[in-house]
Amino acid sequence: MLENRPVATEGDALLAVTGVSKHFGGVRAVEDVSLAVRRGALTAIIGPNGAGKTSLLNIISGFYQPDTGEIRFNGKDVTGMRPSGIAALGIARTFQNIALFSGMTVLDNIMLGRHVRMRAGILSSFVYWGLAQREEVAHRARVEELIEFLELEDLRKQPTSGLAYGLRKRVELGRAMALDPELLLLDEPMGGMNQEEKEDMARFILEANREWGVTIILIEHDMAVVMDISERVAVLDHGRKIADGTPADIQRHPEVIRAYLGDGAQREKEAAA
Repeated sequence: MLENRPVATEGDALLAVTGVSKHFGGVRAVEDVSLAVRRGALTAIIGPNGAGKTSLLNIISGFYQPDTGEIRFNGKDVTGMRPSGIAALGIARTFQNIALFSGMTVLDNIMLGRHVRMRAGILSSFVYWGLAQREEVAHRARVEELIEFLELEDLRKQPTSGLAYGLRKRVELGRAMALDPELLLLDEPMGGMNQEEKEDMARFILEANREWGVTIILIEHDMAVVMDISERVAVLDHGRKIADGTPADIQRHPEVIRAYLGDGAQREKEAAA
């Protein structure tokens, strides 16, 4: 179990989300949510289906523009920035549905994650071939490091279309990490995996956080995984944040129990106490 640390405040947070809301017609996808994530933390966002978890990640990463509220990253106001600008600042993400290029190899898919870091454009690649070639070698070395980290060495030349589901999820994680992000947003990275695949993915996520120093926000439905690897957990329900604390705090929080299990289960718990 991770050591307990105090919740980040806006002043010391790598990411500070303040009063963010997003409505789609009459649907309140996210409603007045605030969240502060400490640099180096591994924070989970949980909640029932339709709670607004993915919508919140879409707002942070620039895919949705908030109706109200502010997002600050490294002290900079990034509210309303486009996804490409957000990525250039050092925020990478994965998606619920795998979004790899199936006809490309494992290596090439992960290499695509380096595009934000590449300075030599098409023209300079022709005019300054040496510079572009040196840059290509450096980026290739970084990708090979990620392939080794994710234990994909024997698969680097294989098209991702032929890989098992769990391995494709691993490649997607590698492509996001290829950005060398300060903040990594993971949307259900273990969804659809068997137990062995989940254990491998949890290990990679923990190592990225602890050994590589990447701050991580994780959406995950497997509560055993969430409670085991997270430093803090935020809980959404119907677009609102109903709890935010350590895994131990969250497991006994009455509103969280009610959101997941209903009022009847809460009354039984209280009666047995």
